Amino acid sequence: MGRPVELLVPAGSPEVLRIAVLYGADAVYIGGEAFSLRAKAKNFSTEEMEAGIRFAHDHGVKVYVTANIFAHNADLKEAGDYFEELEGLRPDAVIISDPGMVSLFREKCPGIDLHISTQANNTNYLTFRFWHGQGAKRVVSARELSLSELKEIRENIPGDMEIETFVHGSMCIAYSGRCLMSSFLTSRSANRGECTHPCRWKYSVVEETRPSEYMPVFENERGTFIFNSRDLCMIEHIPELMEAGIDSFKIEGRMKTALYVAVTARTYRKAIDDYLTSPALYKENMGWYVDEISKCACRSYTTGFFFGKPDARSFEDGTYISGYVFLGVVSEKDGKRAVIEQKNRFFKGDRIEIMKPDGRNIEARVLSITDEEGNLMESAPHPKQKLFLELDRDCEVFDILRMSKRQEELSGTGSGREK
Repeated sequence: MGRPVELLVPAGSPEVLRIAVLYGADAVYIGGEAFSLRAKAKNFSTEEMEAGIRFAHDHGVKVYVTANIFAHNADLKEAGDYFEELEGLRPDAVIISDPGMVSLFREKCPGIDLHISTQANNTNYLTFRFWHGQGAKRVVSARELSLSELKEIRENIPGDMEIETFVHGSMCIAYSGRCLMSSFLTSRSANRGECTHPCRWKYSVVEETRPSEYMPVFENERGTFIFNSRDLCMIEHIPELMEAGIDSFKIEGRMKTALYVAVTARTYRKAIDDYLTSPALYKENMGWYVDEISKCACRSYTTGFFFGKPDARSFEDGTYISGYVFLGVVSEKDGKRAVIEQKNRFFKGDRIEIMKPDGRNIEARVLSITDEEGNLMESAPHPKQKLFLELDRDCEVFDILRMSKRQEELSGTGSGREK
């Protein structure tokens, strides 16, 4: 089947890193508390990063750390100290976009692989060759490339150089993510990890002589979202991605929940493995992949630039859709009871689903809910509350509990619960 393929999964917190590892990632990418383009993610302290790297390595999974801001002069001293710290932590690679930061990294971290971020606008094979000459092992391709362009890059770069490409997740209106809208409108720079996502906002028109009159512009019945892209999804095109010579299939989402990471990691893991086992098996299971990938919060899907210029219909309402509600991750077992930190409301008697790392989805009923003081509860109304659940089916630590939106609606009326 050609070059081996890596499944690279995001992790915005230690809990999500563990989920990514157990649900099928070959590698995870994380951010520290500085120099990462996801400043609003929980990110990792030094101690958490050390523990996360150890956990991943114990499971045969690599860890890449993002340091992909565009640095200013005032950042450089702290960045040098940070790279010295990373040299001691020994992640498998650091992802960088700024040439100055690359120079500093090579000085401070001679024993760690260098990956070049998509933010560096990597759109041609000469750029890939340039970064190879600077010591980069891998380059993350620009999102604006087609599969035929990626294949041409593969044919014109050294065989030991790796191509990493986003295959799933949010798309940015800006060129390779380099955007000034957030900085201009809110003084928070996307290139320094503080993006407020103004491309997702709903816009109206104002006529200059009538400044207080806002006139809505309608693309559809929901309004206008002229900058907003659909989400990327290539689950139906694993063969084409492999044939293009891509080494790492990257899922976007360091701001996303454990449910999103588990669903995307598990689904792409199965799709890749099925295709490597047999292309016929991959085709046979396509319905499962498509159904499963819709169970995490997402916008409507597109194949982006992979097959040419995206259809203009890529830009529409930015509201997330999901067929399932995230209830929590099983963090421990208390006898037969599952312990979770509750994410969304549910009731005693509800029918829920236990999502397991091995691909199984097991229906279960909530028999009882108990709080930390031992009080029995009819519902779980408070987010982040620690709860002890008795279910009619067995579950294990790191299983994810979710509930279909249809069941949630029934639960809200009482018709989904035991009488």
